[in-house]
Amino acid sequence: MPTSPVTLRIDFVSDVVCPWCAIGLHALEQAAAQLADGVQLDWHFQPFELNPGMAQQGRDIREYLRDKYGMTDAQFAHNHAVIAERGAQLGFRFDMDKRTRTYNSFAAHRLLHWLGQEGQPGQQKALKHALLAAYFTEGLNISDPAVLLALVRAQGLDVARAQALLASDEYASAVAQQLAYWRELGINSVPAVVVNQRHVIQGGQPVAVFVQALQQIASESIAANAE
Repeated sequence: MPTSPVTLRIDFVSDVVCPWCAIGLHALEQAAAQLADGVQLDWHFQPFELNPGMAQQGRDIREYLRDKYGMTDAQFAHNHAVIAERGAQLGFRFDMDKRTRTYNSFAAHRLLHWLGQEGQPGQQKALKHALLAAYFTEGLNISDPAVLLALVRAQGLDVARAQALLASDEYASAVAQQLAYWRELGINSVPAVVVNQRHVIQGGQPVAVFVQALQQIASESIAANAE
């Protein structure tokens, strides 16, 4: 690796109500920490909706998964035990007793887009973490403007600006365009980690898989720049 780290652009395509997205984000961050001397990540959070069109009050999650995937109660319990264990290994807590419903995430994506356009470095990622914890650990309704504004306030962001945004349709068309853009590129499940706008790492991979992939892409980037 060169003296100065290689910077890789990361488009993290995900939804805030996707458990494997929370796992993938934490695993990717831990991989980045292991490679920090040689690789830096330039984070960009991109929207994906698992539940487009869902009402603000959401749906019972067992009912939703049964209707969408045909998941039985036994499969639900096994799936969530696996998810909770993976999260614990990465230092993230899934509280399945509190997360009883799933919600529409479009308003949350508008806030994330706002920070991607107007925020300072790190603010978009911090709000993403806050949204994931609010939903998966606290079981909060992340489509409720009051919940979203409380998260904005907790992050020290501009509450008045966020309130005005949520009260309007600002950035709605931009988010809709991004949702369509990533689907047109063939991304139909998340998380999808797009590196340097060309390489795709699909799913909530283990830390070691992310380390290996990032090392390989960084090496290819160095070789290409040396030509």
